[in-house]
Amino acid sequence: MVMARFPGVDYLQVDSLLSEQELLVRQTARQFVDERVLPVIRDSYNTGTFPLKLIPEMGELGFFGANLGGYGCAGLNNLEYGLIMQELERGDSGLRSFVSVQGALVMYPIYTYGSEEQKQKWLPRLQSGDAVGCFGLTEPDFGSNPSAMRTTAEKRGNEWILSGEKTWITSGSIADIAVVWARTPDGIRGFLVERGTPGFSTSDIHGKLSMRASVTSSLHFSNCVVPAENQLPCGKGLKSALGCLSQARFGIGWGVLGAAMDCYETARQYVVTRKQFDDRPLASHQLVQEKLAWMITEISKAQLLAFHVAKLKDAGKAEPAHISMLKRNNVNIALECARLSRDLLGANGIMDEYPIMRHMCNLETVKTYEGTEHIHTLVIGERVTGIPAYR
Repeated sequence: MVMARFPGVDYLQVDSLLSEQELLVRQTARQFVDERVLPVIRDSYNTGTFPLKLIPEMGELGFFGANLGGYGCAGLNNLEYGLIMQELERGDSGLRSFVSVQGALVMYPIYTYGSEEQKQKWLPRLQSGDAVGCFGLTEPDFGSNPSAMRTTAEKRGNEWILSGEKTWITSGSIADIAVVWARTPDGIRGFLVERGTPGFSTSDIHGKLSMRASVTSSLHFSNCVVPAENQLPCGKGLKSALGCLSQARFGIGWGVLGAAMDCYETARQYVVTRKQFDDRPLASHQLVQEKLAWMITEISKAQLLAFHVAKLKDAGKAEPAHISMLKRNNVNIALECARLSRDLLGANGIMDEYPIMRHMCNLETVKTYEGTEHIHTLVIGERVTGIPAYR
């Protein structure tokens, strides 16, 4: 079943591997993007604002924490979750990033490491979009090396005192709850820091030329007083924080497929209809067809990789190194698809009338965040050699 919006992007008939339920989930997300996201995303990107009015709509559709069960969550399988991420990033990386952070980096740690009281308090609100969350791990001096974090938490009676700073935090200044990782005498632990907590403040990062339709912030903790019951009781050690990142990276590996497909299909339609040189369509030239052939081949391989990792994840067999390959490969091919597509459109490729340059700029960020290409290369390298080479 190939949807009309992407008539040429199911080259290997991957849709034939999807169930009716999975196709329905994708169509729901696709329709939402077509009808609600695409009409506003160009202006949101140009003005550097996130379309806040879409949050409750996405909650009603079950996008937040879609692959979690209970507490109002949709309980979808990981393939269905991935298809939602694909469609959202077809709209814009900033939108997919918001949903990914809400579900994989805020709801997932509460769901996995939180107390029942924490789950009951936050998960239904986060699922519906009534509350927004953010994830505080990256620091100004430590991105790829989170084990060197300087944010600390000290126990004083029935409270924890947090001091430090987190940066490049999606949704930071609009979040009602922040999942913050800090160093304690007992190791790295997770804390739920609510908006308005004494000693907690945020500031937005301005001047971005990428991910403009996304709120990006810094979190500041100055003797921030957090109640003891706001510590995540089951999340201990850096491994817990990295486990959350694996969930988010899985969504990225799927999401960037949407950006790649949108760039490819925009370019394909353009070269078929645009005529040059003796009134011949651009698509009749060999160099143009070579670029299209490369793109559809790499997109098809990336679809199969995403499909298989989703199946492994549903079977409980997906390893972090598998997800590293998914993220590394699919981001790289999506970025190259954007570059080739821009080339095929010539000067028009840089105009905001077309989505290509917006996708390209966003993908430059996606390539770096939640594990750079180099870090994922080393994760794969360690997996196949048994030798870590991170230093």
